[in-house]
Amino acid sequence: MDSTNVPDFDSLPAVKDMPQGCAWGIFDKDGKRDLLGTLNLLTPEVVKGACAEARDGVSVSLNWPLNAMPFPLPGRMAPIHKQVTLKEAGLSDGAGWDDEIHFNTQLSSQWDSLVHWHHQPSGLAYNGIKVTKEGLAVATTADNATPTLDHWHAAGGLVARGVLIDFKEWAEQKARAEGKAGDDAISHPLDGHRITVEEIETVARDQGVDFRPGDVLIIRTGLTEYLQTPTPELFAKLQTRKVSGMHGNMESVKWLWNKHFSAVAGDSWAFEALPPVREDGSQPEELELVLHPWLLAMFGMSLGELWDLKALSAQCKASGRYSFMLTSAPLNIPGLVGSPPNALAVF
Repeated sequence: MDSTNVPDFDSLPAVKDMPQGCAWGIFDKDGKRDLLGTLNLLTPEVVKGACAEARDGVSVSLNWPLNAMPFPLPGRMAPIHKQVTLKEAGLSDGAGWDDEIHFNTQLSSQWDSLVHWHHQPSGLAYNGIKVTKEGLAVATTADNATPTLDHWHAAGGLVARGVLIDFKEWAEQKARAEGKAGDDAISHPLDGHRITVEEIETVARDQGVDFRPGDVLIIRTGLTEYLQTPTPELFAKLQTRKVSGMHGNMESVKWLWNKHFSAVAGDSWAFEALPPVREDGSQPEELELVLHPWLLAMFGMSLGELWDLKALSAQCKASGRYSFMLTSAPLNIPGLVGSPPNALAVF
């Protein structure tokens, strides 16, 4: 869908029993309930524009290793990678190998599908869909009526213009320019900084990059770089449960919709800053995440988390270009709730 046909946040049609700004039905077509959300903004013209960003012959992987998380997380198993010879598997007497991987899709670089986090008061996922285990367990994507990542493949995967907001690099340059040094000049991703819309627009302006409909907004805080090499200081900071990310407030919500991004991603734990805060500044329960329900459940805008952005930052800084062609093809299995992004930035 052409972004010019998409209403802004305040003009979105009312959806019964939902707050203003709920985008259910906006991308429905021919009487069919949409399952792709803002991926619909990747029109042929938008994709052609994204491809024009690939002109230097350089590509950068944005995927953290599946086993990079250095410590266990409750409820999310560490990956198990088993290698077997073809003979052990009973397949052949010839020399060769197979392997098997068992992993949780949320433990490393990932896309959250539109069923990962629901609108909590109603319990509904994107487009008012009630998700059940039986519905996710269908045998084919053609039979899958839930907005999961396997539907991306019929749409050709994701090919978009990516824009890096290198908040860590920008904040540290700013600190040094103000005469700060040592730890005072470090933007630590576990300090819980809430990156505002104003800061994102300032970083974009200083980087010389604009935003266009269909872009994928990518924010770097440096978190995966710190997690890769944990220290006692890191473990101490983890106890505070503070994680830097985009500020989860209604200003951010409206701005993200009105910019018509096709998706957002980052290297932080939840894209949005943790813990969440209410509009009045008070501390809510974890169930009161802000960007997760708005983006995933009410906009249909997928979230990428724990991406590896260090090499991308270096390439953007060296080239002076903070936009690029972004490609992503999640795993292809029916009912896919989360997936490694298999993402590449191409310059």
